[in-house]
Amino acid sequence: MRAVVQRVTQSKVTVGQETAGSIQKGLVVLLGIGREDTQSDIEYLANKIANLRVFEDENGKMNLSVLDIKGELLVVSQFTLFGDCRKGNRPSFTSAAAPDEANRMYREFVNYLRQNYPINVEEGVFQASMLVEIHNDGPVTILLDSRKTF
Repeated sequence: MRAVVQRVTQSKVTVGQETAGSIQKGLVVLLGIGREDTQSDIEYLANKIANLRVFEDENGKMNLSVLDIKGELLVVSQFTLFGDCRKGNRPSFTSAAAPDEANRMYREFVNYLRQNYPINVEEGVFQASMLVEIHNDGPVTILLDSRKTF
């Protein structure tokens, strides 16, 4: 499971003319599900993101988590995080989970966060064509992989 995590001042996801999810200060999580991911990947990544200290304390040091600042999360499914471009110029997505399995795990990831942390978790629409508006604060962007490949 992979995530691109961005610290934001605000963010929203629009599908067509409808806003699917919207947050103020917090984290946007672009989430990719791999073919071999399990419940332990969900728990590892969700716990890591909820406790990731990327917000500044009173001394200007990144010492606070989204929980500490009472921020919000916006989770958006993004299978392209498993795009492999090492061969040729067209990405291969063979490492990405099949849509049904990816949707199930995406739902479990969002539900795990909601059940285990006192935080507002908004989301995009799985497999929809989405317009994601991200006001990256910093900019701060962190790459996470539950298999710790980077």
